Amino acid sequence: MISQFRPRSRFRFRHLRQGLVGVALAVLVFLEGLNAPHPAMAAATMVSGALCLAALAVPERHFARYATGAAAISCVLTVTEAQLSARPPNTPGMVELGALLLLSTRAVRRCPPLRAAGPVAVSSLAAVVLPLRIEQWDDHLKNLIAVIAVCVVPFMVVAGVCLRLYDTLREREREAIRQAQRLEHARELHDFVAHHVTAIVTQTKAARFTAAAGNPQSPEDLDRMLAHIERAGSQALGSMRAMVTNLRDHATASATTRPKGDPAGPHGPYGRHGPHGQRGLRDLRVLAEEFSEVGPLAELILAPELADRPLPPGIATTVHRVVQESLTNARKHATGAGRVEVRIGVRPGDPERLEVSVVDDGQGGAAPAAERPAEGSGYGLVGLAERVAEVNGHITSGPRDGGGWHVLAALPLDGTATEETIACDHA
Repeated sequence: MISQFRPRSRFRFRHLRQGLVGVALAVLVFLEGLNAPHPAMAAATMVSGALCLAALAVPERHFARYATGAAAISCVLTVTEAQLSARPPNTPGMVELGALLLLSTRAVRRCPPLRAAGPVAVSSLAAVVLPLRIEQWDDHLKNLIAVIAVCVVPFMVVAGVCLRLYDTLREREREAIRQAQRLEHARELHDFVAHHVTAIVTQTKAARFTAAAGNPQSPEDLDRMLAHIERAGSQALGSMRAMVTNLRDHATASATTRPKGDPAGPHGPYGRHGPHGQRGLRDLRVLAEEFSEVGPLAELILAPELADRPLPPGIATTVHRVVQESLTNARKHATGAGRVEVRIGVRPGDPERLEVSVVDDGQGGAAPAAERPAEGSGYGLVGLAERVAEVNGHITSGPRDGGGWHVLAALPLDGTATEETIACDHA
């Protein structure tokens, strides 16, 4: 209830504040109009000032037309009053002058260049000649007109240009943030949902193939296969629910809403132990065992020096993603594979870098886009390369000699390269 009330209250307070400012300026226009020697001139001055103020509040789609019209009326009134002998003795209409200058600034800021030319030219001209409404023409008046023409009008135009550039840069920054969020959500969906759905599809195809071959399955085998499908479906549903929670309320979403299996979430290696009390890379053994239950044997070879070594959160998460995506691709594309080797250790000759290697002995691989079946979008390796690049790592993949597919990723072991990435993900 309170969260729904606050935006509406801010909206009302903002409009109330704008309304009070508008009323105050209208009163000043009225008082300046009373300075005119004749009632008709006073009424015309009030109407001209009110039109210039109203043009500032006109919506964007009508602004150019209304601003040009209001400035033209002001200019005509100035030329008319300049021909009369009785003119205002004190002020030509300073509120109207300020409104004309702001019209040129808003036109430069909000309108396309060609469309802004008319309002800027007319409002600038009206602002320059407006002091001619005053009764006494002397050197001070000439100096005032010169200052407005040479200094004030160019300054307001430049201010409009600066504000336009600021708006452009801010919009580009927002679009970059939105694009980064879209890519992050796309990678999350692919890393978890596609991983579980691939397991479901693989097991279903295996059941159909067995049935088509005329090999009856025992109730125990069917129950075990259906249990695996049920578990994969539940995990996919949990991942989708976590993603929907994150999208619906990104401000309050935390690690508790991350999909199951995410090393940065409560069920991953950080869990309740935090990044420094984590279980390290040992959770990858669970991933390998789950893969082996419904696919070829996955063997995890973890270097002893890394078994209990705390890794930076971004590195541990990236290692998990590399292994997960590589196993998913092996399940989808490695035809006839009997074994997948996952090897994680310190890179030879470079103790400050971690090397992740996933090799299968199948006959397939990540097919080119033209040959890839419709069920595979091919975004997995693209998203994986983006994740690795975010932590200043490098990844390669391709067929290996003797058959099979090889994925090799090199990641920094130093946490300083990933702290900014983690901060951005939780911002």
